[in-house]
Amino acid sequence: MRWRGLSGVLSSQACTLSANRLLTVAVPWLVLDRTGSAAQTGLVVACQVLPYAFTQWLAGPLLDRIGPRRISATGDITSASVLVIPALFGTPPLWLLTLMLLVVGCADGPASAAKRLLVPFAAADAGQSTVRGVGLATAVERTATAAGTAMAGWLVATLGGDRALWVAAAMLGVATLIVTMTVTDPVRDRGRDDESYFDRLRTGTAFLRAHSPLRALTAMFVVTNLLDQALMAVLLPVWARAGGHDATVVGLALSTVGLASIASALASAGFGARLPRRATYLIGVLSSGPTRIIVLALGLPPEAVIAVYALAGIGSGLFNPLLETIQVELIPAALRGRVQTLITAWAWAGIPVGGLVGAVLLNFGGLTTALWLCGLAYLAAVLRPAWKMDWSLPVTPAPAAPLTITLAPVAVRRRVPAQRR
Repeated sequence: MRWRGLSGVLSSQACTLSANRLLTVAVPWLVLDRTGSAAQTGLVVACQVLPYAFTQWLAGPLLDRIGPRRISATGDITSASVLVIPALFGTPPLWLLTLMLLVVGCADGPASAAKRLLVPFAAADAGQSTVRGVGLATAVERTATAAGTAMAGWLVATLGGDRALWVAAAMLGVATLIVTMTVTDPVRDRGRDDESYFDRLRTGTAFLRAHSPLRALTAMFVVTNLLDQALMAVLLPVWARAGGHDATVVGLALSTVGLASIASALASAGFGARLPRRATYLIGVLSSGPTRIIVLALGLPPEAVIAVYALAGIGSGLFNPLLETIQVELIPAALRGRVQTLITAWAWAGIPVGGLVGAVLLNFGGLTTALWLCGLAYLAAVLRPAWKMDWSLPVTPAPAAPLTITLAPVAVRRRVPAQRR
């Protein structure tokens, strides 16, 4: 019974993430099949993706006040209800499909944030460390990305885009049922009676603004996500074509990253709490970040690139659970909804312009110059938190009671050696 809540959260995440991966394949295929227009396809897909981070941030005060369990269930059942429209009323027109996906995007953001918030609480109820719970959640995410996308292709090919939406709706319905039956809400922050929604939103913003280590992590997320998008959308495909390689090399490199990250995330769940934090961070970010770009700039053969990408996957699965754990430790439990969703919103801010940045660098400097500039910028971004944070001193969360707009710095205490991570 101790593992019931954690197993429920992880199972619900698996269903939701698989449904999302199914939509990423089914929706573009459905719109292209119906219209033949790449522009309309991009517009419909954007309507689902763009609200994701913004609605997470807006839901932050509600996550802290109402509780993540209810938000998760409400978001998933809303998305499921919208996606069954084709089953009930037939193939929708394009405008209705666009509206459906806009609602799904708005509901999915808060629901995903809610499950993320539930992981550390469920891990504690199971008697497990935060890093173990987060490591398992990371492994579930990477597995859903790899297996869910493959399943999506098979379903669209065999059932068609419309019926694939039904399968996604069924997965989201199962996710709602699992959370409702297995997960309990953590103790919620009721706040002051006179505290408005916008007051609570400003409280989260003030906490992040006053917290230098979290600001350093957030800045790193913004820059690295932008550069990752530049690599994925522009630089990696151009490198492959310039070298006379086909899309198989790109697909193999990316799948290698995914599979390796699953294994290392499971390893992090097993013994990540015993690893030295600064060394784990540096090894993880240096192997998974700038090396993926610099290996392309060096003009190495595809075999070497795939080997480096395998190492990148291992590093990614190690340091992502660590950074998630550190956020849990640095943010008081009563503020996590507001602060973590704000960090996510900032982290997504660079993604829409990443492809544009890659294209601009490519046009002005050529492929090699663009790769070196992105690789060096990535290196600078990931090194900054290494000296901005005191990795040797885990931070004990501040008590939830004295929450005001004016926030004192988080207290730092040295733990006994047996608990040091």
